Amino acid sequence: MELRQLRYFVRVVELGSISRAAADLALVQSALSQQITRLESELSTRLLQRSPQGVTPTEAGLAFFREAQLTLRHAEQAVRSAQEARLTGTVSVGLAPTTAAVLGLPLMTAMRESYPNVRLHMVESLSGHLSAMLNARQIDLAVLFDSRIQASQTLRSARRWSVLPLLEEDLFLITAQAHAAPRRGARIRMNQLRDEPLILPSGPHGLRSALDAAFARARVTPNLVLEIDSLAMLMEAVSAGLGGTLQPWAAVSRFADVATRFHMARITDAGVTRENWLCALSEEELSPAALAARVVLRDCARALVAEGAWPGAVLRDPA
Repeated sequence: MELRQLRYFVRVVELGSISRAAADLALVQSALSQQITRLESELSTRLLQRSPQGVTPTEAGLAFFREAQLTLRHAEQAVRSAQEARLTGTVSVGLAPTTAAVLGLPLMTAMRESYPNVRLHMVESLSGHLSAMLNARQIDLAVLFDSRIQASQTLRSARRWSVLPLLEEDLFLITAQAHAAPRRGARIRMNQLRDEPLILPSGPHGLRSALDAAFARARVTPNLVLEIDSLAMLMEAVSAGLGGTLQPWAAVSRFADVATRFHMARITDAGVTRENWLCALSEEELSPAALAARVVLRDCARALVAEGAWPGAVLRDPA
């Protein structure tokens, strides 16, 4: 026996007609009749007397009707009690500037809608800083890029983190449209960047470690002209024509005039991507609010990729 069967039966008795109840419940009349018949079979007794004028409850049906009404009221009260005891607490989430540009607002909105009584503390910083904050238990979870996270099981065990693959992003050579090399196409390889003046984040951070490895594989020494550990400042320097940068599409997502401001050439070398890892404190350290936020963050990322709102990103599932 299911609650919906009780709701159907109560509505039929209240309206005195299966056809009117079916219309009220937005059901096909035959489907509603089948549910009532099934209910009578489960109880092994006739609940309704049917006639051309409609239906009336039998003596057993009238007794069942009263108890069904009481049961439905109790069920509604249980729902209200659960809603009033909503999840509470505080959770700290760290995102790199590029990730925050795409994921930050959707995450905040989704958390507000799903868990309005949870206080969300958002931290925007470079991946290396977020890694240190997570290790110091200053934040609960973060999206990190450091390639060593997946490579070293020992490192993860020592830090007592839980690590889940989130997504993988293509990287682009991004230059100012006004200073783009003549006839440069939409694709480029790492060995074509030997003489390209580049502006990159400094060494300790996640994207830079991936880029250094990619340059080493291509046997290219990058022409590094500036190191800037601020996404806003770095993109201003690129826009001014001081050099190009290697970043995912997320780096330009906050610019309304991307097409006229920047030229973007996708890096086509195999394995030259940025892997995003959803890192958190160990399961036993995470509060219920933090566990909920981790699920919401993952769902938001999946939705953005599925909707085409995160170009160049591909979802990764846990092994």
